[in-house]
Amino acid sequence: REEGEEVARAEKAEIKADFGLSGALASETNTYKGVKIVYSQPPEARKPLKKWRLYPFKNGEPLDHINVSELSAYLIGRHRGIVDLPIDHPSASKQHAVLQYRQVPLVDSDGIAVPGRMVVKPYLIDLGSTNGTFINDMKMQPTRYYELLERDVIKFGFSSREYILLNEQSVQSPSRDNDE
Repeated sequence: REEGEEVARAEKAEIKADFGLSGALASETNTYKGVKIVYSQPPEARKPLKKWRLYPFKNGEPLDHINVSELSAYLIGRHRGIVDLPIDHPSASKQHAVLQYRQVPLVDSDGIAVPGRMVVKPYLIDLGSTNGTFINDMKMQPTRYYELLERDVIKFGFSSREYILLNEQSVQSPSRDNDE
């Protein structure tokens, strides 16, 4: 009987309170309307100075442009309750991708960073979507930032809708024809 009591005391002594970080609080802070957001903005996130726009085309027909310069990031996906840019195609994931503006060092024509000069550029990151994200018909690797350039064509999943990225300094009418 005494051996059993000693073993029980030893087991109690080994169990100590763990007050370390569990991550539970952090996961709760990255929710919106009760839905866990799978993306967190990086420290270099900034609102753009240029007025960027997405020009959507469905089966070659232009639709109304979308202003994408008011926020530092735009969540793109099928979950209308939480995304900034909804995609209603069934091949799109609920949280598919993010258009993220990031402040990065200014690089000269030789590819060398200009000391002390920063610029805000648009980037796209696929959030591990089931059917992928495409820039100029090239499939992106998930969870990796890709710098977007003016006139890049973006597609989400198997949707026929294409989005062309332009800014206020671009030609007024985005056209795929080289006739203009």
